[in-house]
Amino acid sequence: MTVAMNRRLFLTAASTLLTGLAINGRALATQPLLARVILDNDFAGDPDGLFQLAHHVLSRSVTIPLIIGSHLPASFSSGHDARDSANRARELLQVMKLDDRHHLVAGSEAPVPSRAAWKPGDASRAIVREAMRDDAREPLIYAAGAGLTDLALAWLSEPRIGKRIKLIWIGGNTPKGFGNPGSKADEPEFNFSIDPLAAQIIFNESDIEIWQVPSNAYSQMLYSMAEMEELAAAGPLGAYLKSRVEAMAEMIAHIPGLRQPPLSDAYVLGDSPLVTLTTLLPPMQPDTTSCRHVLMPTPRLLDDGSYAARAGARPMRVYTQIDAALTFSDMRARFHLHETGKL
Repeated sequence: MTVAMNRRLFLTAASTLLTGLAINGRALATQPLLARVILDNDFAGDPDGLFQLAHHVLSRSVTIPLIIGSHLPASFSSGHDARDSANRARELLQVMKLDDRHHLVAGSEAPVPSRAAWKPGDASRAIVREAMRDDAREPLIYAAGAGLTDLALAWLSEPRIGKRIKLIWIGGNTPKGFGNPGSKADEPEFNFSIDPLAAQIIFNESDIEIWQVPSNAYSQMLYSMAEMEELAAAGPLGAYLKSRVEAMAEMIAHIPGLRQPPLSDAYVLGDSPLVTLTTLLPPMQPDTTSCRHVLMPTPRLLDDGSYAARAGARPMRVYTQIDAALTFSDMRARFHLHETGKL
């Protein structure tokens, strides 16, 4: 009993010390970070990726060597979505006065054309360079909130990155039996539909470890519009993010086949789990202990976005529940500290 109690006291004291050092910016020079994180998102689309980006760049436990702006589905692509996404990310960082601290690049402007006809681009080459570094201590995570085009092109270019990178993907339909499938269970999930072939290459051919946050899990990340009003009143960052949410109505009105959604008092910040699963981890046990996942063999991803079981395939995590309370309380706190010049 004494040994157990002493161990608990030690862990509590150590956790408090490490947390205090991190918050006050006085972490030991030799203390490692949790990870290097490449961010890939369609920042010119749904603004949930902008909330995730702002939150991620204010987190101190990871380093972000590369930010990739990616394309939207071909059915309503402008032909320059990736460039627009990179520019929108740059615009946000300028609002935050952080635009000189991060390397942004536009990804591919179109899906992988076929398994036999593809070519690398600037983004995929940058991914390979980062993955093949031998001078980095921290593991490399690829945090994707949209399609997987550039990661697939990177792996096709240099398959050795498979053992050197972990994918956390906001995307994919809910596997059967894993909870509420959402209102469009029989349709391909949006992020999968951006580039089905790229997703199939990563799931079916590569050896990249996958942590998946499918539609039933990311749709849990509801943020109230009243809270968004409070964010907007707190300073330029919150005001900018709210303005991008408000601009969605006009964007949707110009997309063929999409109906205007009803007025609601909540918004889905579905890309925020990328922050939760990379930065909000306990120091003495750095894993996603406040979230819930199922470990399973990586299934075969089919053309329609459904799954076929594969015995003996490499293991993957499928997240069923994300700690939204922790995620959004940390986001609000970091935004407040940034707006007041304390972070």
